[in-house]
Amino acid sequence: MSDINQMAYTQPAYADFIGMKVTHISLERVTAELPVREEFNNRFGIMHGGAIMSLADNIGGTATMANLKPGQSTTTVESKTNFFAAIPIGDVAYAECTALHRGRTTMVWQTRITRGDGKLCALVTQTQMVLNPRK
Repeated sequence: MSDINQMAYTQPAYADFIGMKVTHISLERVTAELPVREEFNNRFGIMHGGAIMSLADNIGGTATMANLKPGQSTTTVESKTNFFAAIPIGDVAYAECTALHRGRTTMVWQTRITRGDGKLCALVTQTQMVLNPRK
């Protein structure tokens, strides 16, 4: 596969809802950023872990979409997150998703989430299943 599936450039409504912006798409790498607004507050002035995971899941799906053939779709079948540092409200969460495996039936992606000062905040590994069109 040498061409990016154009569907990867169309983000789901959810991405707009949370305010994430995809900043780069290639077959091996996707990046995005998400301003950490008050709506993401976990009660302690930091970004809720679920919001961090949500950002990673969306760009993992985007990375898979970039690699799909026309008519194929994808779904997340596994996701694991390690949290290392908090992202304060008012900062920006930066996500970089890179390929670990791009197979015919599954793809595995690793997403590094950092904050404005560059500190690693979370590492997410997810598996995406490649779904072929129903006949």
